[in-house]
Amino acid sequence: MKLIITFLLLSFCLQINAKEYNVFDFGAKGDGIQKDTQAVQSAIDAATKNGGGKVVIPAGKTVVIGTIFLKDFVTLYVENGAVLLGSPDIEDYSDKTHKNMYKNEPHMDRCLIFANEAKSIAIEGYGTIDGNGYPKNFTNKTGRPMLIRFMNSNDIHVRDITIINPAAWTSAFLYCNEITVDGIRIHSRVNHNGDGLDFDGCSNVRVANSSFNTSDDSICLQASQPNIPCKNIVVTNCTFESKWAGMRIGLLSRGNFESVTVSNCTFSNIDDSGLKIQMNEGGEMKNMVFSNLVMKNVPRPIFMTFAQQKACVDAPEEMYPMKSMHDFIFRGMVVDNTELDKNSAIFITGITGHYIENVLLEDIQMTIAGGGTLQDAQKANIKEYTLDVLDGWWPEFHLVGTLPSYGIYARHIKGLHIDNVHLKIKDSDKRPPIVFDDVVNGEISNVFTDGKPISEKQIVKKK
Repeated sequence: MKLIITFLLLSFCLQINAKEYNVFDFGAKGDGIQKDTQAVQSAIDAATKNGGGKVVIPAGKTVVIGTIFLKDFVTLYVENGAVLLGSPDIEDYSDKTHKNMYKNEPHMDRCLIFANEAKSIAIEGYGTIDGNGYPKNFTNKTGRPMLIRFMNSNDIHVRDITIINPAAWTSAFLYCNEITVDGIRIHSRVNHNGDGLDFDGCSNVRVANSSFNTSDDSICLQASQPNIPCKNIVVTNCTFESKWAGMRIGLLSRGNFESVTVSNCTFSNIDDSGLKIQMNEGGEMKNMVFSNLVMKNVPRPIFMTFAQQKACVDAPEEMYPMKSMHDFIFRGMVVDNTELDKNSAIFITGITGHYIENVLLEDIQMTIAGGGTLQDAQKANIKEYTLDVLDGWWPEFHLVGTLPSYGIYARHIKGLHIDNVHLKIKDSDKRPPIVFDDVVNGEISNVFTDGKPISEKQIVKKK
């Protein structure tokens, strides 16, 4: 009986061990110098061939790789104290990893970790993936590889990992379904275009309990294919710090966007916008809720634009038509911009004849530095995001400049409801708190400036 039990236990242990594939068993050195790409790839290939398993990067080791291809039922597991380090040589990055979907950016086509049409893949562990993306290694001229690109794949998990120093975007998920990201940390400041998580045409995405410090947008939602929507997205319990936007939705927007919720997040020291929502490539955008958000030093807590512009590398010759952008709720926000300048306000704008529809701003407290002048208040002919103004590029704030209001500037909107909004000014500001320009069915209730109810004369309404 003892022999039988011992045999069963041994068999059980062997079965467990058979599911783990230590890269050292496949020839890796892990000395931070030798390139172990083939060893890691061999471990991945063995795991998927045997029905799946965990490819282990052992603790205390630095494993240097070029491009690796993640495959069905494989978990890339970077143990606590381990580093998976990108090669500093562009020649080690495959050119068979699809492409960046933005126009004029082929220098970001390559990547470090790639998967296509994979089932049930994961990147996990308390270790670090380091893209080694310093400008001394990668420039636009040499090429700047992204760190992760997954496409046409289902059932993806990224958990507990630290991801740092990509040469370009940290990740691009293209046309994937069922994605869970939980408990990760992204720090991408060593090069430009250091986006955090980019979901292009993805469905059923959950991002939670993660932190971002990025040189570009921390999370992007995109839709580069007209027939593949970006939908059913949940972002919660995250912290954002960024040189550009905390969250950008749109820009790549040939397809539709719908059913997005963002909640219980903090945004700090954002150079451009907290929530940057931009529809411009012919899709429809609808049904989004943003709630329980705290922002500090975020010049545009909400920046929404509806315009026309081509962003996709596969854009047709003709310009896109404009469909619709509607049904947004922003509720429960605290914004502290006392350390910034006068260019900090909520800015929502369509263009003439094309309205953003049905927007609710509720339960918002916003403190601003002030400093607006009478000249700013009287500013007329605010530029619109028309094709001639955009001149081939994106609808950015600098094209408009200082706004004639210090709190909310809304233009070309149908159905704007503002309720329980409290605006406070650190120093004086000569501009009105709210300006409506071509706002149809606009409603304002329970709005206060420095603790006092707003008066009708403090609201500027332009036709």
